[in-house]
Amino acid sequence: MAPDAADIATPDKRTDRLAPLSARHMAVGDGHEIYVETVGRVDGIPALYLHGGPGSGCQPDHRRLFDPTRFHAVLFDQRGAGRSRPKGSRQANTLRNLIADMETIRESLGFDKWLVVGGSWGATLALAYAQAHPERVSGIVLRATFLGTRGELESAFLQNLPRFYPGLSEDFLSLLPPEERAQPLDAYWRRILDPDPVSHGPASRAWHDTERILSEHKPSKTRLDFAAVNNEARGLPSTPFMEAHYFQSGCFLEPGQLLAHARKLAGIPGIVVQGRYDLLCPPSTAQALLRIWPDATLRIVEAAGHSLYDPGVRDAVIAAIEDISRA
Repeated sequence: MAPDAADIATPDKRTDRLAPLSARHMAVGDGHEIYVETVGRVDGIPALYLHGGPGSGCQPDHRRLFDPTRFHAVLFDQRGAGRSRPKGSRQANTLRNLIADMETIRESLGFDKWLVVGGSWGATLALAYAQAHPERVSGIVLRATFLGTRGELESAFLQNLPRFYPGLSEDFLSLLPPEERAQPLDAYWRRILDPDPVSHGPASRAWHDTERILSEHKPSKTRLDFAAVNNEARGLPSTPFMEAHYFQSGCFLEPGQLLAHARKLAGIPGIVVQGRYDLLCPPSTAQALLRIWPDATLRIVEAAGHSLYDPGVRDAVIAAIEDISRA
């Protein structure tokens, strides 16, 4: 069970320098209460961390990205994710809602501007927020740039998956009846969002496990375990449901919106960290963004894929946060 604000140590009780300064559930309307915590020092450099997914939630380890002696960092679980309530809710859960929630958090803390950090879906949200409120962003650090397009998802699951993991691709498609395999992404999202557990159970586990393999440079498994995929006792992963909700709706973006509006980032310094062998969000996507956003630089991490925890990636993100805050 996720801790309530009352269960989190207040500053005078802290024994860990990375323990939260504050933690609470913040009502943001539409029946949602998002979990928000701050770490570091109250008079530190304002910063915001955006988790991936959509739907994954922040983890305690994410606090370590920010030097607690220099930053006043904010981490929050997006609507329906992590410790936010109601858990898993997709009602009034769109990109516009998330951007509004970020503004509510910023205003509640009295920040004029903040450094925005995000990876994968967190990078999508960071870019969308910065384009909507460029005057509120002091800098941006991205990891594994995802622009929220259908083309990127098709590239990952319909091109990179069969090219690099042909056996896994066959496993992935085999869970669908033959007539649905021509449009497997739509079929998976439809099945994941089907209220019938017979449909959404195996589909959500297969999607989660396939995406996990694609995200790691050296995954421990390269095929689906069908016994695990069909094991009801395993429970359900949370991210596939929110991902299906967002991906089915084009991430609530106009086609190509984040690239088309990238000039709104002019004057905002940025650093983009990119794993060389990221099969979900390849370097070409980051490069396309930087062609329009000249205030940002690209840092490639060799021998790394998509995951924050591939060798060298987290260190590169920490260094980028430090460097951009001193620029």
